[in-house]
Amino acid sequence: MSLALRSRVDDGLSGRNQGEPEFLSAVAEAWENIQPVLDRHPEFLAANILQRMAEPERQIMFRVPWTDDSGAVRVNRGFRVEFNSALGPYKGGLRFHPSVNLSIIKALAFEQGLKNALTGLSLGGAKGGADFQPRGCSDGEVMRFCQSFMAELFRHIGPSTDVPAGDIGVGAREIGFLFGQYKRLVNRFEGSLTGKGLGWGGSQIRPQATGYGLVYFTAEALATRGLSFEGKVVALSGFGNVGFYALEKLNSLGASVVTIADEDGHIHDPDGIRGDKLRFVHDLWFKRRGSVREYAEEYRVLYEPGRPWAVPCDVALPTATQGEIDLADARNLVDAGCLCVAEGANLPCSSDAIRYLREHGVMFAPGKAANAGGVAVSGLEMAQNGSRCQWTREEVDRRLKETMSSIHKLSLEAAEAYGWPGDYAKGADIAAFLKLGNAMMDQGVV
Repeated sequence: MSLALRSRVDDGLSGRNQGEPEFLSAVAEAWENIQPVLDRHPEFLAANILQRMAEPERQIMFRVPWTDDSGAVRVNRGFRVEFNSALGPYKGGLRFHPSVNLSIIKALAFEQGLKNALTGLSLGGAKGGADFQPRGCSDGEVMRFCQSFMAELFRHIGPSTDVPAGDIGVGAREIGFLFGQYKRLVNRFEGSLTGKGLGWGGSQIRPQATGYGLVYFTAEALATRGLSFEGKVVALSGFGNVGFYALEKLNSLGASVVTIADEDGHIHDPDGIRGDKLRFVHDLWFKRRGSVREYAEEYRVLYEPGRPWAVPCDVALPTATQGEIDLADARNLVDAGCLCVAEGANLPCSSDAIRYLREHGVMFAPGKAANAGGVAVSGLEMAQNGSRCQWTREEVDRRLKETMSSIHKLSLEAAEAYGWPGDYAKGADIAAFLKLGNAMMDQGVV
């Protein structure tokens, strides 16, 4: 892309999306990675694919009023950004967290479209959520919030239109309340959400899928250097669904996970989190939604405020949220001897951090490739819903492994073909852009 054209594209994006740094950063990073494609295929520029791909097809913001247990009326803001449907119905999670705003949801929805393209499934890209904090709320409060949220969202979703799933703050409880209200409003039992309970349309290993898929992808990356997880020291942030099930799978492969973290701080257990400690972490998150400080108190290990990225490790897996590894953290990881960083969360690493890691020989796997296991199994759940059947755990796990292996291969091959061998970040963006861009070209100016 010429400097003049790049400037025009960037200026147009900035002008239309003022005050949205997360979104602008996500798009800029992807455009930088696909530069070799644009040099080789000017037809994408002629069709204005860049601007079209960076503009959501639909953005929805709405009021969510609800009543807390004391009878007080609360008001939150809900979002759904339906970004791109060139490959299939919109697909992407719902996030309930106070940090949620339009910029973050747009960034995640844009990334989701690229991620879904890599899975090989017929899925478009979307994301949604609300600036609501379910932690600390009673089940009744969460139910009333979810019902109010769905009272607006139901107009915009459906099994052939837009199929939301869970994300931060939206687990099995929230999906249950959301689905119940949807079914009540439309008078149909259909696959309008994924992450449902096993007894009413859910899929085996859906809760585990993102964490397991992250480990499967990272194992493939390590194997390219003749390495495995056996005996490796792993630093992990987060200990929710993604973090816990990654921890579980890592233990089964012989790795030693020495950190978990939450919003306030992290623990460092040099003996590894396994056995009774793993069960404690399970109860800490899934039953009590407690703090990692409780782990430190229970097992008398180090607890420190802040992130765990200065802890010596072979592999780092950020599994919490966006923006958790900056340039200083990347320097700490390199100094600590880290060999590989794979994103289990969405957009956890800053552009500067990614650049520094790659410049210092650290393998880097972007979230759109490494954490695609969740949406892959969501797609499998949709397939099961469509045929009114449920596959075995072994069948779903086999398909998940195959999907993560395919994404790994696709990313490596695209990077090699366009002059960046071994670069997963560029390879993933190139492969996803080609699939999405070609579909948009085929479907005309819509």
